[in-house]
Amino acid sequence: MDTVNLKKILTFAGIALLLFFLIAEPQQAAQLVTNILNSLRTAAEALITFVRQLF
Repeated sequence: MDTVNLKKILTFAGIALLLFFLIAEPQQAAQLVTNILNSLRTAAEALITFVRQLF
């Protein structure tokens, strides 16, 4: 029972921290999202290249 309450508390705390970051530093938050998306794109391109090399 305590772990469920702890999960809820940590989830709400994480969401609150995220919202605070978005409100306090919107440009940095946007840059962070851009960096994450670029990293995911690079990883996907590397995976595609790997699969193409197999065939």
